Amino acid sequence: MIHETGTVISVSGDDAWVQTVRESACQSCKARHGCGQKALAGLSSGQSRQIRVANTLRARPGDQVTVAIEESALLKASLLVYAVPLLLMVVATALAGVLLPGNDLAAMLCAAAGLASGLWWAGRQSRAGTARWQPVMGRLVPRVGEP
Repeated sequence: MIHETGTVISVSGDDAWVQTVRESACQSCKARHGCGQKALAGLSSGQSRQIRVANTLRARPGDQVTVAIEESALLKASLLVYAVPLLLMVVATALAGVLLPGNDLAAMLCAAAGLASGLWWAGRQSRAGTARWQPVMGRLVPRVGEP
């Protein structure tokens, strides 16, 4: 499980909106000086995100909670959102090259159609399997001065 700490900013029914601050794991990585990921993480450091999670802990606005997601769910969601559209784009471009050789406009249009269809399909799959990708509340973080 991947854990992150956040603050409950609002509660709506059985769900809570939790605000987290994205932090980079680069500080603890031994390869941080030779990796391009550190530069990319530096562009987004300090950004806050709001996510909706099931309020299983009956948290109230202002409470600190940990939010967790399975590593396998994160990997599958990443593949769905990034790899599938790109793969369909490449396949559509290759098909255009085989069926219509030398027609660059057709290749570009097929690439765009492949990418768009991959994004559409990924969006449908992500909405259909919302429970699989949903983070969960881990635990309440005690406030200072509380046991």
